[in-house]
Parts: sequence; structure tokens; C-alpha cells
Amino acid sequence: MAELDETDLALIELLQKDARTPQAQLAAQVGLAASSVNERIRKLGERGLIAGYHARISAEAMGYDLLAFVYVALSKPEAEKAFLKKLTGQPVIMEVHHVTGAWNYMLKVRVKNTRMLEGLLARVVKAAPGVERTETIIVLSSVKETAEIPTREPEWMER
Repeated sequence: MAELDETDLALIELLQKDARTPQAQLAAQVGLAASSVNERIRKLGERGLIAGYHARISAEAMGYDLLAFVYVALSKPEAEKAFLKKLTGQPVIMEVHHVTGAWNYMLKVRVKNTRMLEGLLARVVKAAPGVERTETIIVLSSVKETAEIPTREPEWMER
């Protein structure tokens, strides 16, 4: 990754907090002209640092109150492609991570209730080719949940 200066880092931090912030306001906060901010944001996008802009929707307000993590073990590697194809098209499956350890994949799912979770597990996850076993963890509450990427190393990192 190419080096980012303090202004680039500040812009990324501000955009992660609120991508709808007017460029004039961003310019005032980082001490540049609005045209310079516009150019920097364009270049950050071209470099792949800004991957897109999204509205953050409240899962609870939409009725998707249940958050769960589902661990999946596959019986054979040949099943992986079909397994992933079946899962990635499901909107209630928010994330699919290939992981180390006893499991092959970890899924983050948001559903309306346990009945919907049961249906997802029975008709989608366990019905996918090659699924040997699963384990589901239901989240009771979330202390922190963010999509923001750190822009600086934490203070506890050794230098």
C-alpha cells in the first residue's frame, strides 16, 4: 500500500464516520480547499482505499433482531465451490469467512427470530453440498460492532 499522509488518514477517518459529510465541511476539518479534498477523495478511490459508500441500516429497526455465528465443517474440499455458491446468494448471511482450526467457515447471519434461523440452517446451510457438521452461536447482546477500519496502529503496538 502506498503511503498515506495525515490529511489522507484524516479524510478516511471522517468519511468512515459519515460519508455524507459535505466536502466543504471536510475541507474545513482538514485545512484544505474543497477542490483539493475532492481530488484527494477521488485518488483514494482510484487507489482502492475507498471501496464504496453505503447506508448503515439498523437491523433491529428492520426486524432482524437475531444475530448468530455459524461454524461449518465441510466433509471434502471438492464441495467448497458449490457450498460457497449456495451461501453467498443468501441476503441473511452477511459474512462468510474461511477460518483456521476445527471449522472451515464461519458465517455471520442476521435473521428475524429462531424460527428463521432454524429454516436457514436446515434448508440452506446444512442442505449445502459437503456440509459435515455445524455449530451455531447466538449473540445475546453486542458491546461493539463496527465496519470502520483502523487508520493508525494502536498505541499498544511495539515500535
